[in-house]
Amino acid sequence: MAIGGRAALDDPVVLDAVAHSQLRDLPPDVLSSLTSGASRVRAPAGTAVRDFGEPGPYLMLLVDGFLRVFVRAPDGRTLTVRYLRRGDLSGAVSLFTPGYTLAATVEALVDSDLVSLRGDVVKGLAETNLLVARAVMSELSERVVDFVAEIPGSVFSTVRQRVARHLLDLASEQRRDDRLIARVSQQGLAEAVGSVREVVVRVLRDLRAEGVIRTGHGGIELLLPDRLVDEQFYPPR
Repeated sequence: MAIGGRAALDDPVVLDAVAHSQLRDLPPDVLSSLTSGASRVRAPAGTAVRDFGEPGPYLMLLVDGFLRVFVRAPDGRTLTVRYLRRGDLSGAVSLFTPGYTLAATVEALVDSDLVSLRGDVVKGLAETNLLVARAVMSELSERVVDFVAEIPGSVFSTVRQRVARHLLDLASEQRRDDRLIARVSQQGLAEAVGSVREVVVRVLRDLRAEGVIRTGHGGIELLLPDRLVDEQFYPPR
C-alpha cells in the first residue's frame, strides 16, 4: 500500500468523491479543516487497506476503486460484510469507541485510491461543529441500517442466494460496457459468501446449465441478471 502526498481539495477527483459522500454538505472551510493532515493512499488490488486488530480511530474516503470488508472464521473461511465504492466512508464507528480495534479486514479488490483522514481531527471537529457531527451521525446511521439488513442475507440465505447477490454486486461495480461481468475467481467468490470453493463451483455449474451465467477467463458474465435478482428473498441494495 503506497502513501501519497497530502490530500488536495483542489483535485477534482477528490471533490467528486466528497460530493458522493456523507461529507457533501460541508462548507469548503469546514471541509478544509476536516482534511487537515489527511493523506492520499493508493492500494493495489489484493492488498489490505486496514488489517484485523488494527487499533485507533480512523476515517477513510474511497476516491476511486472497489473495496470489501470481510471477517474471517477460525477455520479460515471469510465472509464479505460490505463493499465500498466511490464516495463511501469507512471507520466512523472507531471515532467514539474507546480502545477500538478493527474487527474485520478492509481489502482492495481493484487498484484503489483513498483519502485517509486523521481520526483525532475528525473526532475533534465532530465534538465542536454541528455540521461535522451531523455528517458523522448520518454515516453511522447508514452503517447500522446496512448491517442489520445484512443479517438475513448472510445468515438465513442459501449459498446460491449469497452467490447471486455477490455476483450482482461485483458485476454492477465493475461494469464497463453493456455486458455484466463479475471479475472474480471461484475461490474469491467462495471467500466472499463464507463458503468453500467446492460448494460454489456446484452453484456456478447449476447457474451455467440454466443459462443464467457464462464463465470464462475474463470472469463470470451474467446473461440473465433478473434471474439472479429473483434468487434473493431479501430486497437487493
